[in-house]
Amino acid sequence: MRHQFRIVFSAACVAVLLAACSVGPDRAGGAGEDAAYPGRQEPTPPGTAAPPPTPPAGTADVPPHPYVGMWVTADGHIRQMLLANGRYDEARGERESAYTGSYRISGTRIEYVDDTGFSADGTFDGDVLHHAGYIFYRQDSDAHRQAKAQRR
Repeated sequence: MRHQFRIVFSAACVAVLLAACSVGPDRAGGAGEDAAYPGRQEPTPPGTAAPPPTPPAGTADVPPHPYVGMWVTADGHIRQMLLANGRYDEARGERESAYTGSYRISGTRIEYVDDTGFSADGTFDGDVLHHAGYIFYRQDSDAHRQAKAQRR
């Protein structure tokens, strides 16, 4: 009999905890942002459209840097994606994410810091990037098409 009481009591405790967790500090006062988790919105009721997320202040109309995007060698073996958030992801052959890290651009110069701490740099010349002894091309640019054609 005592074991059954423990199971029932445990189930009741779980139910109370779940109920307490589902009621946030702002739910008693209406919809809006959860004060305990800034930026977190309440779920949208089924059948209604969720509003678009609000971009961080001052970034709504800021376009990505002109060098953001995919850069590839003429043979396509090395592919380096420069992400808008200052990160890069480089694939080599079949090996996806062979190198990842952060980058910083100043003028036409790019400085990389790999997640392992290795650093390198490069220079942009229009749709061409010279980096670590390699020549990269903005994917599908005229420079890339010309480089692929010269390889044939």
